[in-house]
Amino acid sequence: MWQEGMNRSQTMALSQVLFDSIGPRLTNSDRYNAGQDWLVKTYGAWGISARKERWGTWSSWKRGPTHLDLIAPRVRSLEAMMLAWSPGTEGRDIEGDVVLLPDARTPEDFSGAAGALRGKFVLISPPNPSCRMPAQWTEFGQPGAATRIDSLRAKWDTSYSMRMDAGGNRYVWPKQAGVAGVISTYWSRYPGIDKVFGSAKQQVPTVDVTCEDYNLLFRLAEQHQGPRLRLNATADFLGEQPVANVIAEIKGSTSPNEYIVLSAHYDSWDGGSGATDNGTGTITMLEALRILKKFYPNPRRTIIVGHWGGEEQGLNGSRAFVEDHPEVVKGVYAGWNQDNGTGRVVNMGPGPFVAATDRLISYLLEMPSDITGWIKISGVSAPAGGGTDNASFQCAQAPVYGLGALGWDYSWTTWHTNRDTYDKVVPEDLKNNATLVAMLTYLADKDPSPLSHQAADTVTSSQGQRVAVRFNCPKAVRSTAASSR
Repeated sequence: MWQEGMNRSQTMALSQVLFDSIGPRLTNSDRYNAGQDWLVKTYGAWGISARKERWGTWSSWKRGPTHLDLIAPRVRSLEAMMLAWSPGTEGRDIEGDVVLLPDARTPEDFSGAAGALRGKFVLISPPNPSCRMPAQWTEFGQPGAATRIDSLRAKWDTSYSMRMDAGGNRYVWPKQAGVAGVISTYWSRYPGIDKVFGSAKQQVPTVDVTCEDYNLLFRLAEQHQGPRLRLNATADFLGEQPVANVIAEIKGSTSPNEYIVLSAHYDSWDGGSGATDNGTGTITMLEALRILKKFYPNPRRTIIVGHWGGEEQGLNGSRAFVEDHPEVVKGVYAGWNQDNGTGRVVNMGPGPFVAATDRLISYLLEMPSDITGWIKISGVSAPAGGGTDNASFQCAQAPVYGLGALGWDYSWTTWHTNRDTYDKVVPEDLKNNATLVAMLTYLADKDPSPLSHQAADTVTSSQGQRVAVRFNCPKAVRSTAASSR
């Protein structure tokens, strides 16, 4: 397995197809469905059974080009991207003046000012006083400079929070006011990097503009210098359509009703290519099962890979699987979930499961130190929260463990950003993780210890207090209409 995973790895070839050719995988978009078909076909070529398993319905949306130009008082093409599920401009150019969000403190004040917004592009985000990294102000700024920037940012954040509160539902008032479009920014603390989200509740063209260009628009509007925009954005709404997970499986030979679960969400936001969130997790599990099929094709226990959909909308795919397959949940022997970037795994934890610590340590001791030398094992803790898909299993008392990756500045550079692309993948770390998961799965399958879901009654909180362990599984949201997001 070591030789196959580290010297004959297919991780980067698989990544190139998924991230470059298929691209981002917004839940139930055309690219999401194309990627799922590719996963099923890829597994099939390796002789592995895989299927698309429906868990609900979701709004199907297809992204087209976004072009946003400043046309007055000068001409400049802006770095901009329509948010996910935004309406487009129906194949035509829309022009309009740029205005600030009304400086209102009450709904009545906002309503009175909204009439002036008709046909305008409204800037709904606070400006950033600087698009330089905060660390540069700390390192290079004169005394007090970083504090000045922080103070200005806090001032604008507070002001715009109050304005947005006065406006009420951010998806309703733009339509009622008849705005040409909504312009926002979600700066990620690095030049040119924005987080790009979206909601099916948007009713007017909604566009993210990077920090530098957004600030330009803000200054021009604030100084009454006549900024005017032209937008052409294409989006196709394909209706509420069935939405699925991809489940791959190697059936167990002697204990088929016990399961080892390889878990990673497959969906992504679509500002970039979804490479490190969570394409690398997807590739880790895909490659791990390829290695296992080649060198361990007849496991004792059933091995399942769950490529979950709808994670970004609330872990919906994995939660639905847990609800729909109580027999799998009951029989989970062990599992691994990876969803925090391209870095090599450096920590693991047993969650609330009291028997897991010794098992995990014993598995790592069987592996080459080239892989395990990075890894620390944390202590027994409360069940995972709602951040990623092992939470869907742990809340049901099924021992699927989180694999924590080395950061590589994930939170600011790639997580949900317009720069989450193939070139951010760290090849050495990705093949390390796939090999690790293959070996963990092999060792868990060979483990003669009986299945155990025994959990601690109490754990130590972050405040140092002993608190009771509670298990509570939120229900999967199985349609766009039922979602609050």
